[in-house]
Amino acid sequence: MKETRLYLADDHAIVREGLRFILSSQPHYKIVGESGDGPIALQQIEEIKPDIAILDISLPGMTGIEIARQIRRYHPDIRIIMLSRHDNEEYLRELLKYKIHGYVLKDEAGSDLIRAIDAVMSGETYLSPRMVSMLVREKEAGTDADTGLFSLLSNREREILKLLAEGKTNEEIGTQLRISPHTAKVHRQNIMKKLNLHKTADLVRYAVRTGLIEG
Repeated sequence: MKETRLYLADDHAIVREGLRFILSSQPHYKIVGESGDGPIALQQIEEIKPDIAILDISLPGMTGIEIARQIRRYHPDIRIIMLSRHDNEEYLRELLKYKIHGYVLKDEAGSDLIRAIDAVMSGETYLSPRMVSMLVREKEAGTDADTGLFSLLSNREREILKLLAEGKTNEEIGTQLRISPHTAKVHRQNIMKKLNLHKTADLVRYAVRTGLIEG
């Protein structure tokens, strides 16, 4: 398995120690740097260019949000997973604007961080289950959570969602995108799970609401 190079930024040494312990269980992970200071973390990330930067939101000197903004602007190949103790939609919405790749709550990091890293390295966006539940509750309440949920989809899933909403079958999608019908079906299942939708008609309505297709 290919080595995954990780950078850790958290202002609490004991948290970084705990993260190192969690990540040490995966032999293909390599921690290539760490810092407890915002500006130093940004400088080192730009120099080291890890596969994934794992950033605490609250860092002295420069917040994790600002670091994420700079990395996404100047180093888009570096993936970002944010660590936070806040299960707050405002933080999440702010970060989703910068197209971060993962958001893990600190009190769930023990079970979530490895899943988040593997998902992000596979091209997916990962949110802690509590954050996904929050977005789903907003959607069910009729609030504007559609944009947040849409951010969970990979580029390929967005492409397939558009084709599904246009009425394409798995076979037609497979032919158009040069993938197997089975792969198209798996993508379809993942899309519906992420968006908490259950019928093709729901996908069409969702695509219209988000402007993916015209109603």
